[in-house]
Amino acid sequence: MAEARIYKRPKSAMQSGKARIDEWVLDFAPAEAKKPDPLMGWSGSGDTRQQLQLTFPSSEAAQAYAEKHGIAARVHKVPPKKLKLQAYADNFR
Repeated sequence: MAEARIYKRPKSAMQSGKARIDEWVLDFAPAEAKKPDPLMGWSGSGDTRQQLQLTFPSSEAAQAYAEKHGIAARVHKVPPKKLKLQAYADNFR
């Protein structure tokens, strides 16, 4: 049985806008460990599900997909955002 995790896509540090942060992502857990290639030294494995990322509009849709296809999925909830409101003058206290 395949294992996966469902999480909300985080905002990138290089991203100022809010594009694609409302998507939920289903990532598969690695089925086998990566091992170095003897010729080139690159790490890789025969597990092709590691390359797959499915996006959904909500966590419920992602959970429904996982249940339909027999995937054991864990949902990682998003912690609430805490805004620290400050005035510019607070820098000089």
